[in-house]
Amino acid sequence: MHIYKVGGAVRDRLLGRPVSDIDWLVVGATVEEMHAKGFRPVGADFPVFLHPKTGEEYALARTERKSGRGYGGFTFHASPGVTLEEDLIRRDLTINAMAEDEQGNVYDPYHGQRDLTARILRHVSPAFAEDPLRVLRVARFAARYAPLGFKVADETLALMRQISASGELQALTAERSWKEIERALMEAEPQVFVQVLRACGALTDLMPELAAHEQNLAALQRAAERQQPLNVRWACLLRGLEPAQIKALNQRLKAPRECQELASLVGEFADKGDKALELDAESLLEMLQKFDVYRRPQRFEEFIAACEMAAQGQSYPQGEYLRGAVAIVRAVDVKPLVEAGFTGQGLGAALREKRLEALKAYKNG
Repeated sequence: MHIYKVGGAVRDRLLGRPVSDIDWLVVGATVEEMHAKGFRPVGADFPVFLHPKTGEEYALARTERKSGRGYGGFTFHASPGVTLEEDLIRRDLTINAMAEDEQGNVYDPYHGQRDLTARILRHVSPAFAEDPLRVLRVARFAARYAPLGFKVADETLALMRQISASGELQALTAERSWKEIERALMEAEPQVFVQVLRACGALTDLMPELAAHEQNLAALQRAAERQQPLNVRWACLLRGLEPAQIKALNQRLKAPRECQELASLVGEFADKGDKALELDAESLLEMLQKFDVYRRPQRFEEFIAACEMAAQGQSYPQGEYLRGAVAIVRAVDVKPLVEAGFTGQGLGAALREKRLEALKAYKNG
């Protein structure tokens, strides 16, 4: 039995990047031997075990064969006879197909270190084309390592185009697609993810609403530079689409509720936000009410952030103006109105009038 670190842990150590998760590979062992050593199996269809002390995952070396469509369309074979090289050749990129033994020796049968030096994202073997999820994964790696100068190899991009043209991307579930999109949006240069998907033809299948919509990539890039949260980045990417397009994209990918909400609100109100200094008090109050700034002020702050990202570093006085308007309406005290005998709908109308008066004074001041 031989145990190796594989994949990202080896890659990132060689790049001098922090290593968070470690994938362990076990070569030359049987399921029975793993049980005898106290390892606990994870699931029934995949030869993965939890270490009895650390809880880390250890996978038996395996081969795999395409047996159906999509990400899950594979049959796996694990046995003590599967070699390290046979396991590594089924991985996606050469930089992810390296292993390191317990003495720190690196095994690199497919020249991952060479591609690390050349800053190339290159597929390991033609089997790459059998898994449509790898299109998204490579685009995500391109977004992560773009600051280091990494590019997708021409021949790998050609295989990604082949996958896109095959229709296999349509076999991906919304959950699997969104998981990759979410991770990609939180990378250092998420706009590269979209650019790579467009370059290989995958954007038309995955997010057709964005296929001819490029102007938002600069806003997305700025959101990443400013370390904005996921929902702000998603809203930046979708800004400018028609409300029906935003709704369709959100629902098809099953985006999280906070992402759906903010993207829809930005789609509806971004133009008003940009014209905030020109809005009359009535229109301004209507917008603040729609955002429910009394109970959910953070959502409106994220809306302002998305608008600021679209300004691309130019002065955006609307932001501070809108923040001031929120502070004004939130400061209106309901207690005097209750003490004056207002209740129910009458109280709501009186409170709205007080807020409107406060906004008029703010605007004129």
